Amino acid sequence: MKEQKASIVVDGRTVSVDAGTVLLDACAAAGSKVPTLCFLKDVSSNASCGVCVVEVEGAKSLVRSCVVPVWDGMKVKTTSPRVLRARRNAVELLLANHPADCLICSRNGSCELQTVAERLGIRELRLPRTRKAPELDTSTDGLVRDNGKCILCGRCVAVCAELQSVSAIGLAGRGTRTRVATFMDRGLATSSCVQCGQCSVVCPTGAITERDDTAEVWKALSDPGLTTIVQTAPAIRASLGEALGMAPGSLVTGKMVAALRRLGFTKVFDTQFTADLTIMEEGSELIARLTQGGTLPMITSCSPGWINFIETFYPSLLGHLSSCKSPQQMFGAIAKSFYAERSGIAPETMRVASIMPCTAKKHEAKRPEMRGAFEYWKTKRDGASPASPGPWYDVDWALTTRELARMVRIAGIDIETLAEEAFDDPLGGSTGAATIFGTTGGVMEAALRTVYEIVTGKGLESLDFHAVRGLDGIKTAEVDLNGTVVRVAVAHTLRNARTILDEIAAGKSPYHFIEVMTCPGGCIGGGGQPVGIDAAKRMARNTAMYAEDLRLGVRKSHENPAVKALYAEFLGKPLGHLSHELLHTGYAKRSV
Repeated sequence: MKEQKASIVVDGRTVSVDAGTVLLDACAAAGSKVPTLCFLKDVSSNASCGVCVVEVEGAKSLVRSCVVPVWDGMKVKTTSPRVLRARRNAVELLLANHPADCLICSRNGSCELQTVAERLGIRELRLPRTRKAPELDTSTDGLVRDNGKCILCGRCVAVCAELQSVSAIGLAGRGTRTRVATFMDRGLATSSCVQCGQCSVVCPTGAITERDDTAEVWKALSDPGLTTIVQTAPAIRASLGEALGMAPGSLVTGKMVAALRRLGFTKVFDTQFTADLTIMEEGSELIARLTQGGTLPMITSCSPGWINFIETFYPSLLGHLSSCKSPQQMFGAIAKSFYAERSGIAPETMRVASIMPCTAKKHEAKRPEMRGAFEYWKTKRDGASPASPGPWYDVDWALTTRELARMVRIAGIDIETLAEEAFDDPLGGSTGAATIFGTTGGVMEAALRTVYEIVTGKGLESLDFHAVRGLDGIKTAEVDLNGTVVRVAVAHTLRNARTILDEIAAGKSPYHFIEVMTCPGGCIGGGGQPVGIDAAKRMARNTAMYAEDLRLGVRKSHENPAVKALYAEFLGKPLGHLSHELLHTGYAKRSV
């Protein structure tokens, strides 16, 4: 059946679009870009801000173009005096209660309210403030809320409820008392918030941002008594360039290493090293559960927002989680035990910074059980395990992509002109399998590459498991392991995870192994990534991850020579005693 078309006139230009197209998109097709604030494709279209209004011939009032479909013969004006006056009024009302601290705001230069005000030529604040500035919500490790900068666009509420099915925040109050709030206004830490940070990625202003830890890192870098090392997550190499003005999906692996050295880090290591280590431990755990009657399906445990989610909403299913720590936490434990011991560094004087695409990593680093290295040293020095958690964590700071980008700009580093440099040994060597941890399906594919060869003793004809690739919400596949058919599933976003968990809870899950990532697209779409994310940017980062996988000479985690050496010199074997002490943990019901 032939698709119906609608012919409309926009600012004197005739354009033909599919019937039912939203007027905002039709105007863009005609070359007229209508400004928006509350609208965000695939996230929010509640028409609350009034900035996208246009004039439609025959209509009594201005039309909000983000929600109105076109009809054949429609005639539209997007820049009439009436339209421009209405847009300015709407934005001036928002600015009346908005802090005028643009010069020191972390969103300076990436604030959509700032951009729209500039586009509309607003040069003075004509209207008086009608609301008292609220206090900051700094109750969580990962996020800071400043309702004084909130424009009530509803994006954060929509992404929390619809994309993540968490609903930690909502609109409360009426009139001038309307606000985005947690239950009883008690703060994010007492809510069901999993600190995924998707709210901070879609927020058009600085109302929700990551907690900025860069001042502490700068201080450590300038302290000659400290050894400050850094690890970089797989997804960072495909997003840092974008945060610094390069095209989405730009791979800056070697340039990123060079920039981190110029910032002053003693050693620049790679989280991909411990991503390979994770596969060795997690793959061995899966094989043990398959062959020894363990709890199935087993679910990956790399994503901290996902861990917070299952601890909060499905604590009865915690036995399905892998006991493996995330690569970030494995790195911290290995750095402050094996690497400190080998290098003759007192672990108390070592500081570990992580560059992560994720705000929930900040919370993960501060979990009380993430002190494996302290326990290792306490036992080694005193001959007994500590009676209580130690004074220092395995990972000291988890910085987001956005925070690192700010540090690079402060230091005056032009990343595009830097020559590429290599990661340091011994915690810098990794494989292509570790690289694809940065995108949805990557952990599953990396695990299958290793598990298949360990179980069958045969090499794979192809290392590319296309069935678990792509940005579909839930992907499934089957793998034959010497006659045993293993069924796997991959889910990204917590709404899709909820679907998987409901199947398990009902006893209807057909799977043996499940990968869950909190954010859309996996870590490439993480809550600490550059703002202004959309499907095209996620796909560009996704493509970069697989390109990096192909570029690396070794593409299977169990063939990483540095990981082999770690087991030979220190850990002994996967799932061994020391591995359990340093690399594994447990999870418990989270009270809200």
